[in-house]
Amino acid sequence: MSNVALVTDSTAYIPQNIVDQYGISVAPQELIWGDQTYQDGVDIQPDEFYRRLKTATVMPTTSQVTIPNFKKIFETILEQDQAVLAILISAKLSGTIDSAIKAKEFFPGAPIEIVDSYTTAMAMGFQVLTVARAAQQGANLSECKKLAEEARQHTGVVFAVDTLEFLHRGGRIGGGSRFLGTALNIKPILEVVGGRVEAVERIRTRKKSLARLIDIIAEKTAGQQPVRLATLHANAEEEARFLLEESSRRIQPVETIFSTVSPVIGTHAGPGTVGIAYMAGM
Repeated sequence: MSNVALVTDSTAYIPQNIVDQYGISVAPQELIWGDQTYQDGVDIQPDEFYRRLKTATVMPTTSQVTIPNFKKIFETILEQDQAVLAILISAKLSGTIDSAIKAKEFFPGAPIEIVDSYTTAMAMGFQVLTVARAAQQGANLSECKKLAEEARQHTGVVFAVDTLEFLHRGGRIGGGSRFLGTALNIKPILEVVGGRVEAVERIRTRKKSLARLIDIIAEKTAGQQPVRLATLHANAEEEARFLLEESSRRIQPVETIFSTVSPVIGTHAGPGTVGIAYMAGM
């Protein structure tokens, strides 16, 4: 067992087998649908979520990880004589970090560090995995935190959405708002920059948007080795597999991960969202 345990939140959507391999604790975001509250990725999974969304008359909303959930996770780790490093969704996208900070206050003097990933999805997931691997090799809490802060400079996520409606409604669109009101066939490409969702380009067709995503990732990772790639998709598995295969053929990453996005991210990005997260140069 390593001396440092990693904690992240459910928007990373790191595949379960990898979570288990590195003993990562995942704090669930909350999905609120009508009078029901669900824990993201625990009692509602992506398949069920998108199936229900197709016929829903009431749209879901989301809420950050609760303070009690973080408190329980921290307590469990500390009882095992491990330090805690939590790498969490951007504070500009969610209040999750605030919940973690408040939970930390229940353990004065305890070895708990909280790091803003400045991103989400597997861009955050790669940061977590980088640190988890170092922790398994014996890195201490200070070293792990420093590595996490370095790793976030080497990650990114670029994605295409079918519509900006969901991001706009949730208030998480940032500079992408300038694409609102454009023709219906426009397929915006967006990225998370500085912790916010920002616009990259407007593409005319879905097919061209997928090809452009691969170009952008190739440009962003050019000359940087090693490269790690992961897909993200909201009920668009076939297109996500195409993206991963084609980008892998072109970029030759040392690691690839096929990932979906959690229902909470799907609530804001909308069905049909597909993209690529990457880590390059470390």
